[in-house]
Amino acid sequence: MKKITAILLGAGGRGMYSYAEFALRNPEYIEFVAVAEPNDERRARFAALHNIKPENAVTSWEMLLDRSKMADVVLICMQDKMHYEPAIKAFEVGYHVLLEKPMATSAKECIKMGEYAQKYNRIFSICHVLRYTDFYCTVKKLIDEGRVGEIVSLNQIENVGWWHFAHSYVRGMWGNTENSGPVILTKCCHDMDILLWMIDSDCTKISSFGSLRHFKESNAPEGAPDRCLDGCLHKDECKYYAPKTYLVTDKRFYPFQFMLCTDQSLESRMKTLETSRYGRCVYHCDNSAADNMVISMEFESGVTATFSVCAFSDRCTRTLQIMGTEGEIIGDLEKNEITITEFATGRTDKIKLVEPISGHSGGDDGIMKNFINMVTNDMTGDQSLTSAKKSVQSHVMAFAAEEARVSKKVVDIAEFVDENR
Repeated sequence: MKKITAILLGAGGRGMYSYAEFALRNPEYIEFVAVAEPNDERRARFAALHNIKPENAVTSWEMLLDRSKMADVVLICMQDKMHYEPAIKAFEVGYHVLLEKPMATSAKECIKMGEYAQKYNRIFSICHVLRYTDFYCTVKKLIDEGRVGEIVSLNQIENVGWWHFAHSYVRGMWGNTENSGPVILTKCCHDMDILLWMIDSDCTKISSFGSLRHFKESNAPEGAPDRCLDGCLHKDECKYYAPKTYLVTDKRFYPFQFMLCTDQSLESRMKTLETSRYGRCVYHCDNSAADNMVISMEFESGVTATFSVCAFSDRCTRTLQIMGTEGEIIGDLEKNEITITEFATGRTDKIKLVEPISGHSGGDDGIMKNFINMVTNDMTGDQSLTSAKKSVQSHVMAFAAEEARVSKKVVDIAEFVDENR
């Protein structure tokens, strides 16, 4: 691969520590030459790590995209509601774009972004990183080889660790759906994308059930204060007591400690808990994201599928079951294990994959390699595993699922698209 240059918009957890980390480990392939980040500490840290000139380390995306083109690509890793405008502007200036999921927080914006990418003939890859993992690539290969015959039904479960949900979807920036989007979009558009890829057919109808059942004031322990550190009498028995997540050495919680603040000293983390959203009682937040959902889908090919996401799991993983006419596949993403059983012979093979280096089971590095390869080889946007055209479909499924949950109706996907075009 040839070396390309890049601009980063948003030096948060995904931008700085997932995608830009790849550049530090592989400087021969990609170099960041500018960054836009409103947080002074994060912006300074990113600029120092990547040797960015002071004039190219700015506070807003407009300050970079209002200039003439200064790199090959733009990585957009800002908050969900901030994706649409910089993506459109980047296409107009002449950049190829790698966009963090979700594409946008409305179906209309997602559809429009896909149209713009085609209009300007830009590579537009969405960070559905699961398609780039060895785990899902292996499952897809087994399906394409006909190892289970024709797929009849598929079940996927997203087991969200209870600590992960509390951090991101109760206390965190994705807890209030008005400020971000429904959890089926912000967390699970990955899963909608994987279902489309595995089944290789368009979804035609979707229904959904779920609610915010637990993380609400009616379930707060008696006398629990608004903030954990304000003398909570339940700190010993409450698993959500903030210091138990953010001030301990449990490796499960480390990613969220890291996201808490750039300075990882105990003093800094404690101060953050005293002042930030992450020190709030989980029962006294402004959250509205559903903590459980079950979705049923019908596809054009006749395949049926279910997907469920739930906040109450002691593991943070995705599990998968594919039922075919000739066999069955069962997989666990966290364990990196796949079991395939052939009905006729009774043979069962267990595949144990190599432990990945990067996050999302190796998908973070995988999408960076794919994106760089596409840019350096002048490939077209539709050749991406996660092109805008493909990603729009999965996002539409997520929006339709939320519509089905709220309206308590079965949603016809074609009609839903027409209403939002």
